[in-house]
Amino acid sequence: MAVTARMETDPSLFFLSADFGSPKLDILSQRFPERFINVGIAEQNLITVAAGLALEGHAVVAYAIAPFLSMRCYEQVRVNLCLLSQVRPMKVTLAGVGAGYSYDVSGPTHQALEDLSIMRVLPNLGVYSPADSATARALAELLLSETGIRYLRMDGKELPDVAGVPSATELRQGFRRLRNGQAVTLVATGYMVHKALEAADLLAQKHGVQAGVVDIIALAPLDGQALDAALAGCPAVLSVEEGFVGKGGLDAALRELLWPRAHQLRFKALGLPHHYRFDIGGRDTLLAAVGLGAEQLAAQALTLLTP
Repeated sequence: MAVTARMETDPSLFFLSADFGSPKLDILSQRFPERFINVGIAEQNLITVAAGLALEGHAVVAYAIAPFLSMRCYEQVRVNLCLLSQVRPMKVTLAGVGAGYSYDVSGPTHQALEDLSIMRVLPNLGVYSPADSATARALAELLLSETGIRYLRMDGKELPDVAGVPSATELRQGFRRLRNGQAVTLVATGYMVHKALEAADLLAQKHGVQAGVVDIIALAPLDGQALDAALAGCPAVLSVEEGFVGKGGLDAALRELLWPRAHQLRFKALGLPHHYRFDIGGRDTLLAAVGLGAEQLAAQALTLLTP
């Protein structure tokens, strides 16, 4: 665990939990009891304590379920972290667990569907959305070594690695290209990178189409110039996110980036429809029900191949 290794060498690092744990965190709390603080089910206080520690020169990881960390204490994040960090150096990483539908059977109260949009709008806040464990570890090592405020959107389950560890350049740019393709590129973030890769496999196997796949690691900061250059040779882009579509998330970031050449580009944004689902089922079942299964993504990509 990257945080454990960091706490062994950095005595200034504190870990705060909103009464949310795991076997690995139990080990962490036992090894560093003086720097592991459980604030209880009190996310607003979690942010206040994190800000206080950061102002005293400590590095802080604040850990909670993603929808509660991003929405229950939104004003505290805005005022105590984003606003204050503009005038005082602070080092706080908000680690939200439960991206998208990853808490599939827990229902919409525990599903983070709005966080990419609302966190992206805050100034002075980095927004990171790793697709696998290797990327999450690499981001933890990077973010814990730098000053700043950031929101790390993590999955509720450990995900298989989609590729090797991202390079330092890829982490800085905020994206990495996983597949090359000339006709269409699927641009996704988080768990949807896995579905985009499945869709790319289907396009190759069933239709002979080599689709590109780009993994967006960070929605902010995102090196728009580098991403635009990476997409420049492709006439069609399919944006895929496990969040509400058309509400300021990944699709908005891409539209802003690609707007100067929108007349040359076929673009389609896919995400969740604007309502909550109370269905009980696995994550892939929930995604398929809203048109985000691998076969459905492949079918949508095919519609972009013809002008």
